[in-house]
Amino acid sequence: MTQRSGLKIAVIGGGSSYTPEIVEGFIRNYDQMPIRELWLVDIEQGKHKLDIVGNLAKRMVEESGLPIEVHLTLDRRQAIEGADFVSTQMRVGLLEARKRDEHIPITHGVIGQETTGPGGMFKALRTVPIILDICRDIEELAPNAWMLNFTNPAGIVTEAVAKYSRVRSIGLCNSPINVQKFLAAQYEVSEKDVLPEFVGINHLHWVTSCQVKGEEKLPEILSGGMAYTAKNVPTVGWDADFLKSLGGIPTYYLKYFYMTDYMFNEMKEAMEKNGTRADVVSRVEEELFELYKDPSLREKPKQLEQRGGAYYSEAAVNLMTSIYNDRKDIQTLNVANGNIYDFLPADASIEVNCVVTAQGPIALPPRNVPEHVKGLMHAVKVYEQLTIEAAITGDRGIALQALVHHPLVPSIEVAKKLLDEMLEANREYLPNFFRK
Repeated sequence: MTQRSGLKIAVIGGGSSYTPEIVEGFIRNYDQMPIRELWLVDIEQGKHKLDIVGNLAKRMVEESGLPIEVHLTLDRRQAIEGADFVSTQMRVGLLEARKRDEHIPITHGVIGQETTGPGGMFKALRTVPIILDICRDIEELAPNAWMLNFTNPAGIVTEAVAKYSRVRSIGLCNSPINVQKFLAAQYEVSEKDVLPEFVGINHLHWVTSCQVKGEEKLPEILSGGMAYTAKNVPTVGWDADFLKSLGGIPTYYLKYFYMTDYMFNEMKEAMEKNGTRADVVSRVEEELFELYKDPSLREKPKQLEQRGGAYYSEAAVNLMTSIYNDRKDIQTLNVANGNIYDFLPADASIEVNCVVTAQGPIALPPRNVPEHVKGLMHAVKVYEQLTIEAAITGDRGIALQALVHHPLVPSIEVAKKLLDEMLEANREYLPNFFRK
């Protein structure tokens, strides 16, 4: 990366309620990563939010006294041109689309969640073509830029970019950094003293080793039944006998696969009472943007932590800083498999610990991959690869195969009903599927 008077960073989806967190991260890390220009980009439908959150970002920078220029724009190409980093945090179809992703499957007796199952599939179908359009702009206007993708489903999106573009891209999720913070708090040590080892793919991973100050603590953790959860996943406890025999700490998203009936019933009940997570997030976002409008607000408000994506920007800023400074530290990232897992294709996106260098991440092979988790990883990866192919081609047959082969979809009959209803509900975002 060229060391120069300052960096240019473009945030695609800059009108997000998360943006104040990443701006705070840039301000805190300015001495290690001097930013000259920060471009916040959104689309016409997001202009109102972009103006609100963008003006808060300007006030935050002004308060810091740092020489960072904050630009708000609907012109994606202008923002990308000459950028050093492009961060993507988009939601194609906004929260209304997320509501449909969550509500429709539940009416068919299937888990309704924004990144896994039918909901995750349709989020991917809407997102992949748009992300690849952005990649074409990066290839033309900022060929040396790093693209950091936070857009969910992060694993699918990252894999699509690697397969169908020449952009240097890395996928990110806030789940690993949350696990690290949780473990550090449990053992009352610094986060740097904790090294969890992750096995799996995005939103489908297990921690199969956990060193605290160099001492292996996994058996102790499993025998105590310690398990991390998050705001966007119901807090259901794990079975202690299952955890011991599993030999790893499962991510909270694995509750959808290991405790399907319980999770579905809880989701259905929640939808009937207060709505799904999308409904809750809509209400939280309304409150946040009311706060952001206050001209006296000049810092990230505490209420943002309720949003459910805590520390996502800390992960993003950590990664940018490590690449820029060639820090060679260890971070958990979504990268190409290569030969890490011999039961997955080389171009499959996996979530694994990496050493971060100026040339990008170097994946570290996990030391312990339990035999009994390989089948689920492979099954979900096949679904992901079919979803990418369907997003590119608009082929309904491939989309049907993706749904049928997802472990959370119970039958061909249910898959066909879901496919028809969800395609129609997403018609304006999926032109590929409606060309005669």
